[in-house]
Amino acid sequence: MIDNAFDTIIVGGGVAGLTATAYLAREGQKVLLIEKNRELGGLVNSFSRNGFHFDAGVRALEDAGIILPMLKDLNIELGMMKSPVSLGIENEILHIENLDSLTKYRDLLIGFYPDSKKEIHEVVKTIRKIMKHMDVLYGIENPVFKDLKRDTSFIFRKLLPWLPRFLLTISKINRMQVPVEDYLDAVVKDPSLRDIISQHFFRNTPTFFALSYFSLYLDYFYPKGGVGKLAEALGAKIVGLGGKIKTGAIVTHVIPNEKLVTDDKGHTYNYKNLVWAADLKTLYNISETENLPAEIRVRFEDVKTKMLNSKGGESVFTLFLQVDEPLESFGKIANGHFFYTPSRKGLGETHRQQLRILLRDFATLGKGEILAWLDKFLCLNTYEISIPGLKDKALAPPGKTGMIISFLAEHELFKKVQEAGWLEEFTSETENRVLKVISDAVFPLLKDKVISRFSFSPISIENRISSAEGAIVGWRFQKEMPVINKIQIADRSVRTPLPSIYQAGQWAYSPAGVPMSILTGKLAANEILKSKRNR
Repeated sequence: MIDNAFDTIIVGGGVAGLTATAYLAREGQKVLLIEKNRELGGLVNSFSRNGFHFDAGVRALEDAGIILPMLKDLNIELGMMKSPVSLGIENEILHIENLDSLTKYRDLLIGFYPDSKKEIHEVVKTIRKIMKHMDVLYGIENPVFKDLKRDTSFIFRKLLPWLPRFLLTISKINRMQVPVEDYLDAVVKDPSLRDIISQHFFRNTPTFFALSYFSLYLDYFYPKGGVGKLAEALGAKIVGLGGKIKTGAIVTHVIPNEKLVTDDKGHTYNYKNLVWAADLKTLYNISETENLPAEIRVRFEDVKTKMLNSKGGESVFTLFLQVDEPLESFGKIANGHFFYTPSRKGLGETHRQQLRILLRDFATLGKGEILAWLDKFLCLNTYEISIPGLKDKALAPPGKTGMIISFLAEHELFKKVQEAGWLEEFTSETENRVLKVISDAVFPLLKDKVISRFSFSPISIENRISSAEGAIVGWRFQKEMPVINKIQIADRSVRTPLPSIYQAGQWAYSPAGVPMSILTGKLAANEILKSKRNR
């Protein structure tokens, strides 16, 4: 039986909510974490089917000076291994091993686009510059996870020497916030080359974040047993610290003036502080503000309007395969984390103007026309392919392989198909086409070897984690973001207009990802503990 009065209630059991809960529980707070699903982790979750292990969302983790310090600070042991990455275009595959691999990547691009040699050199030069910025940005353990009062050695040996370099790097980064498409338009003439470099990024991703991918590839690691082990470890730590976790419950009302939340089971809980680590639009839709002071209501409505008029970032379509073929067969072709593009042509207008026209005229188009567009889209796209068993052999039955194939997908298209009544058919057609493209292009051994398959669409993601527009990382990149999204003022990103209510997680920072979700979870906990000390 869970008591209904808590120091802090945390809504949302992804890594942001788990982090906030763990730190508050460690400080002796009476905390309750409420999660709508039966399992914790959100997109940092793993599951098994028929002995095959799959990761539901994130395929690997990147430390970014945040994850490992957090684990160390909470005294959590997590078995880890490197998660090497391969890049492929058509029949050329590059295994990324170290910094020298960037030169091989340059040569790979020149092999496909010899007329763009000078431009490729310029892009690679920019990538090298960004990699140096990344070395500074994440060059030390994030001080938020250090006890600075006790660890004076860290302050004088690491933090103080690093801080001027960090501030200088931030100023340089801020000059690279132009969308990567605009940067490439100015540098690269060949539209196919521009697409090959950028089409696996979210639309309008800032240049700095987009072209930092080589640094990220070298930083990827994989928890033994799957990505979901991170969420499991945080959940176990919370329980061990005396925190309460309630799963399978959806918060339906927030009443700030009474400091109450209610769930879909009719239970009401009282809080002193609330951390909202779930979909941020939902918080603004279910908060009852009528009895709050007028100045708070005005500020709340202003933020709410911006929030509801903004769209979430792009979603993904993911195909899961159970394959009757040993891991070694796939390991001869690529690493367990593989970004692959079957055609050097690039998506071109298929994912821009043609998609806009398709969405605009959807009601007048027949299935054949929509599927014809889908054919072209899937043949030219870039795929993120993950084989968990190549990272940890225990994650697939002996002699068999589990494979995860993902690509960026437009939620609005799947929503229109659903409203037209043929989502199941469209999903099946998408599965068929993805399997054909990948087996024809890079993994011919998939043919006639697939035992079973299933998929997650943007609609599945929206339903499972209640993420607006099925977004997987946060807000769609636009000129004015509805939340604070600068790392140097990340501490402000956890504040809301509502008294004693804080926000954290994928919706609180852009670009987000696991490290920023963890960081905002910790920052929200810090704000609560600081306000308690001040009182």
